[in-house]
Amino acid sequence: MGRLLALDYGEKRTGIAVTDELRLIASGLTTVPTKELIAFLKTYVNDEKVDVFVIGEPKQMNNDPSESEQYIKPFLVELSKHFPDISIERQDERFTSKMAFQSMLDGGLKKKQRRDKALIDEISATIILQSYLERN
Repeated sequence: MGRLLALDYGEKRTGIAVTDELRLIASGLTTVPTKELIAFLKTYVNDEKVDVFVIGEPKQMNNDPSESEQYIKPFLVELSKHFPDISIERQDERFTSKMAFQSMLDGGLKKKQRRDKALIDEISATIILQSYLERN
């Protein structure tokens, strides 16, 4: 059984989280510049078996897609071209950035560490993946 890999896709950088092989635990992996994302994923998938990409689905409170969905849709097309054998699932990502920031506060991270947007993106990807695991 392969891992699940979640992406908190952003215009500048993308947070990445993965499960263990048994798909029990979601863990933050890293944050990469979005322009380097496909290359990073190719390397990762070459080293680790991945069965599913879980991509955050940004929605507004009324369930309409948020503005950032316009950047994600073309990426999904590119992702499926490069990885035709890996399924792509979507997971509602409302409030993940706020939840990530709160988890940093709860974890006792210092103010300087809480300003690290890359860390927030990685934690957001982990929350997206954990939410997906709980839903399924």
